Parts: sequence; structure tokens; C-alpha cells
Amino acid sequence: MLELGVVALATFFVTVGPVDVAVVYAVLSQGMTRSQRRRMAWRGALLATGILMLFALFGEAVLSLLGITMPALYTAGGILLLLIGIDMVFARSSGGVSATPAETSEARARGDISVFPLATPLLAGPGAMGAAILLMSRAGDDWVARAVVLGALAAIMALALICLLVAVRLQHLLGVTGAHVLTRVLGVLLCALAMQFVFDGLEKSGLLG
Repeated sequence: MLELGVVALATFFVTVGPVDVAVVYAVLSQGMTRSQRRRMAWRGALLATGILMLFALFGEAVLSLLGITMPALYTAGGILLLLIGIDMVFARSSGGVSATPAETSEARARGDISVFPLATPLLAGPGAMGAAILLMSRAGDDWVARAVVLGALAAIMALALICLLVAVRLQHLLGVTGAHVLTRVLGVLLCALAMQFVFDGLEKSGLLG
């Protein structure tokens, strides 16, 4: 149970990227008042939490209705997280855990960025959504284990909200170089977690004998 909790915390921390998102948010919210930034931070974090909770609770059931097996989910999800991890190592914006350049450009023209791109795809991106489904499937029917995963998700989203509320300070503290260094380190960790998901999927499929 402790191992699942640690893996869930690490996976959500990497795929949600509270610090990275806060740095991007500080840039996108330039020119806004402090109260506007706080309001959008709360709204974006709460909406993203709701989205990820829905994926965690019902994502596996939806995939089952589509005839997608758990080994396929583990393998495909692991490959998705691996690709995202590789992009993080090379500090590239692929849209997996960050907004693409086109999305960022569109966001600058908006008056309210709490829904797009803050809630999604910055906080609740494809990587975090896939991780939520994978971790809940790993918990199985054990409600204690499922509660651990949901608790880890809630903890990381609370951390993300705190980072958003102090986004400007984080931006000044880390700078572009500091943010990229952190992203690369977390990317290596995500690649390792992703490969473990792939190995688990291949093992469960019986392809490895």
C-alpha cells in the first residue's frame, strides 16, 4: 500500500507538473491583478481536480465498454507516458503535460485562462488523465488502495494550487533555466515509471511467457 502511494504521488507530481504549470501561469497571467490571478488559480485547480477525479473513477469502466483490456491499457498508457517523459527530458512542448505554442498564443488573447489552458491541458493533460486511469486499475477492487490513489491525486492538486497562488515568486526564483532543469529531472523519473507500466502490461498479456 505504501509503495502504491509513493508511486501515485510521484506519477501525479510528474504528469501534473505543479511547478512547471505555475511558471507558465505566471507568464500567461501577466498584466492581471492579484485578485484575478488568485480567482483563476482556484477555478482552474478545482476544475482540473474534477476532471482527473472523473477519469480516475470512471475511466477504466469506459475503456471496458470499448473492449480495451487492462494489459492493453498498461502498455499503451506506458508508451504515452514514455513519450511525454522523453519530451520533458529534451524540454519540448508536445501538449502532453503543457500547452503547445499555438495553444499558448491563443491563451494570451483570452481574458480568462482558468479553463483553457490552465485546467486543461496544463493541469489535467493527457499524461495526468492516463496516469489516473492506470493507477486506479493497479489498485483494482481494493477500496483502500483506490482511496490511496485518490488521496495522492488530491494532495498533488492541492500542491498545484499553492504553486499557482505563488506563481510569480516561483517564476522569479527558478527562471527559465531552473524550470527546464527540474523538468528534465522529472522527465527521467517519468520514463522509468512509464517503462514499468509497459513491462506490467506485457507481463499481464502473457506475451512474455
